[in-house]
Amino acid sequence: MKKLKLQNEVFRMFVANYKEWLDILGYAESTVYYLPNHLQEFFYYLEQNHIKNINQISTKTVKEYYNHLQQRVNERRNGGLSKSYLNKHQQALKKFKEYLQNHNHKGINIHLKSEKQPTEEKLNILTQEEVKELFKATNQSHHSQRIQLRDKAMLVVLYSCGLRRNEAVHLDTSDIFFEKERIFVRKGKNYKERFVPINRKNAEILEDYIYEARPQFKEAYLSEALFVSQKGTRMLGMTFANRLKVIVEATDNKNIIDKKITLHTLRHSIATHLLQHEVKLESIKTFLGHSSLESTQIYTHLLKTIENDRI
Repeated sequence: MKKLKLQNEVFRMFVANYKEWLDILGYAESTVYYLPNHLQEFFYYLEQNHIKNINQISTKTVKEYYNHLQQRVNERRNGGLSKSYLNKHQQALKKFKEYLQNHNHKGINIHLKSEKQPTEEKLNILTQEEVKELFKATNQSHHSQRIQLRDKAMLVVLYSCGLRRNEAVHLDTSDIFFEKERIFVRKGKNYKERFVPINRKNAEILEDYIYEARPQFKEAYLSEALFVSQKGTRMLGMTFANRLKVIVEATDNKNIIDKKITLHTLRHSIATHLLQHEVKLESIKTFLGHSSLESTQIYTHLLKTIENDRI
């Protein structure tokens, strides 16, 4: 329940960091949104029961909270909370325990029986072969070649360069330095600026788009934006997301389609692939524009999870 306001600053910090952890691990957008809200409701319950420190949380505390949820009225419709919703609350606490353990904390005691067999969220990380399929799919992602070239350039920026959606949206043509093989990112998170490297192959893809395809868009010469829409205006984030969906469908690969990837998935994937190639964490931190190494270290855990799934 997002509207519940926490007074405890440490609890608020946990909710924010937990959300970032889920996001970096590549969970679905719905998971990244709802699980922190469920954790916030748990912390609110703790505050109402005068528990100010997570070290005070016991198995009894969690069971009493769960009993409270089972009796709580559903605010959207009559009756109580559904079994599926109760399982989501359980998942939020179990993932929070995992979060704590991955940050050198013993965690919290959670011994709850699921209402039914829950569906575990899967990490939506693409393999390098699947990324190659995305690039290949741009050759049939649209009947117009200018859109195809724009789609391919979009993948370069979001995957090969690891940019966030907002960063890609605000790129200008003047931010691409072909001679230096660098891209200047001016609209980073918290407005942090950085340079991101591009190799020769990716630079050629951007050149094809900028010099061959982009001028074909209506009045594109009037805009400084790197990515322009059919109307010649700066392409918005929703268009990026919609084009990615089309590219995914164009692969005709059920495994890729079932992953329900998002724009951020591309960023998660390149970070994981860099780690697989033993690129130093400090370099990945700079590449992604993270403010702290702790955020980047999450990918170490993600890589272990992926490798364990393959065993």
